[in-house]
Amino acid sequence: MVEGCDASVIIASSGSNQAEKDHPDNLSLAGDGFDTVIKAKAAVDAVPSCKNKVSCADILAMATRDVVALSGGPSYAVELGRLDGLSSTAASVNGKLPQPTFNLDQLNALFGSHGLTQTDMIALSGAHTVGFSHCSKFANRVYNFSKQNQVDPTLDKTYASQLQSMCPVNVDPRIAVNMDPNTPRTFDNVYYQNLQQGKGLFTSDQVLFTDSRSKSTVNTWAGNSPAFQQAFTAAMTKLGRVGVKTGSNGNIRRDCSAFN
Repeated sequence: MVEGCDASVIIASSGSNQAEKDHPDNLSLAGDGFDTVIKAKAAVDAVPSCKNKVSCADILAMATRDVVALSGGPSYAVELGRLDGLSSTAASVNGKLPQPTFNLDQLNALFGSHGLTQTDMIALSGAHTVGFSHCSKFANRVYNFSKQNQVDPTLDKTYASQLQSMCPVNVDPRIAVNMDPNTPRTFDNVYYQNLQQGKGLFTSDQVLFTDSRSKSTVNTWAGNSPAFQQAFTAAMTKLGRVGVKTGSNGNIRRDCSAFN
């Protein structure tokens, strides 16, 4: 969504240059995940016949597929041949990523700008069935909804109370909370079942159920895991084609965390 599928997000900041991954919107990207890709690249390059032939971008795409499969989701063929990007700045992230406060029109506009449909967007949102977020990204829903110091009425009341207990007022905003309160380490369709119960963590999650234009898709996938997995695979394949670098627009990095 920022520089495309070119592993720009793995580049480490150096000196006064703040790289893409250190933008506040990327706070929840775990460093050990990047370390896994960096180590995989080193292992591939340690084979003489493979040295400097596999990009960090391709390894990142395959690692994404594998972590989805290892956590119970679908495995799918990853299209290969990407080059690594030549730029990575925190400033490039501004306005490029979907925000937790987005409504359906904003989500569709952003994903649509990359050739992705509403169905693709709802499927990719299903990745919130795993992972975590930080208190600062949803505190407005449990403490200051519309500046009336009320809880967002689309939130399940019990769930809202749980979120308040995990993220008290004035708590460190970097405290992490699971995106899926029920099966946070399993890639499944429970995300959509949570939305039916008012347990979407972000406004941008819950709106998929509260907006009539997307509600039927949520209901379908909440009750049909194979249909969700098929749609997710299709959407990930399309996402993997966004911003692919070729020719002089990229290269194959020796170290995934630094430019050649």
